[in-house]
Amino acid sequence: MLIAFASAKGSPGVTTTVNALGGIWPSDVVIADFDPAGGDLALRHRGVEGEPLDNERGLLSLAAAARRGGAGEGDLGEHVQTAAGGLDIIAGVTRPEQFTGIGAAWPSVASMLAGASTDVLVDCGRIVPGTPLLPVLTAADAVVFVARPGVEYYAHLRERLRWLVEPLHVGEAGSIPLGVALLTGSSDTSAPRDLDRLLQHDGHQVTVLGRVAEDHKAAGALAGRWSRRIDRSLLVRSARELAESVRALATVRTRTTARS
Repeated sequence: MLIAFASAKGSPGVTTTVNALGGIWPSDVVIADFDPAGGDLALRHRGVEGEPLDNERGLLSLAAAARRGGAGEGDLGEHVQTAAGGLDIIAGVTRPEQFTGIGAAWPSVASMLAGASTDVLVDCGRIVPGTPLLPVLTAADAVVFVARPGVEYYAHLRERLRWLVEPLHVGEAGSIPLGVALLTGSSDTSAPRDLDRLLQHDGHQVTVLGRVAEDHKAAGALAGRWSRRIDRSLLVRSARELAESVRALATVRTRTTARS
């Protein structure tokens, strides 16, 4: 199961959402940092011995293997690092120009992720028309946008949803399902319902999956070892609920593909 997470504007918490979901995901999972602006996951985490994660081992090594024709389905583990706390991570680039250099390797990278034996959650950062990450989006079992409540965020979200109709074949049989998760304060429980009404009124075929609680202390603590305190945090509790909705959305695509 390959699930791509992205934003339409700014930094609404995609990395925090993927990080939290990776920590509570109910099956084996790898989280991949494919943010075009430069990744944060390798900076937020340390290795099992407290050492820094290696930025050269991750997306860069995966793309290099793809260019050599060596990116087979069984090779993903060579590009994964295990962080303290047990999270398996594909580290991202540190500079945008490294991302641009991946070029023609993207379809092979996407194919490798889609064929992985574990679930893969990809942090795609902010996406815009013409993004080189389109092969990852079209290979995914679901694409989930993370957004904050607000007119400006919703305006950009609606534009991205309109743009993705054609490449994701939205509305056709077997199309890639779209979802939205909202990053909100603990008291803002009505935002998902309000956004759902707005998107339905516009005719968008997208599922509002729920919300991720904005919890800065818990988000910072996720870089270390898991504890009961983090487990009871608003962020983790909301992530558990969101994980169920995300998996259900992606499973629709997985089952349809299997039948075809």
